[in-house]
Amino acid sequence: MLRQVSIYAENKKGTMENITAILLEKGINILGSVTNDSAEYGIVRMVVSNPTTAYEALSGAGYICKLTEVIGVEVEDKVGNLHNLLLSLQESNINVDYLYLSFNRESGKPIMVFHCEDAGEVRNCLAAKGFSVL
Repeated sequence: MLRQVSIYAENKKGTMENITAILLEKGINILGSVTNDSAEYGIVRMVVSNPTTAYEALSGAGYICKLTEVIGVEVEDKVGNLHNLLLSLQESNINVDYLYLSFNRESGKPIMVFHCEDAGEVRNCLAAKGFSVL
């Protein structure tokens, strides 16, 4: 199971630096991240080396956080592979809420991280179609 920590943070100078300082202090590596912002607040979604510790540390520092199950699919770094993954999801009537990119530090291959409903079922569906699901 791949989990991400979502951090709801005020959109102001120094916020990201503060978040990364907290993770650094706990020895947590950021493996993938995406930030969505609005005028006053944003959501920082991260796959990290230790999501539970990150959640506890950030919550303890006053951030509103949530742990969420996401799916990671390792793909070859070739033109069209994201399209092929999304086409397979569409053919199975699976909606992707959001996605972002990470990398497998061992293989050097990209990992598409995404959120959708019923992650267990989607994981099984993709594995049956030959995708390398984390």
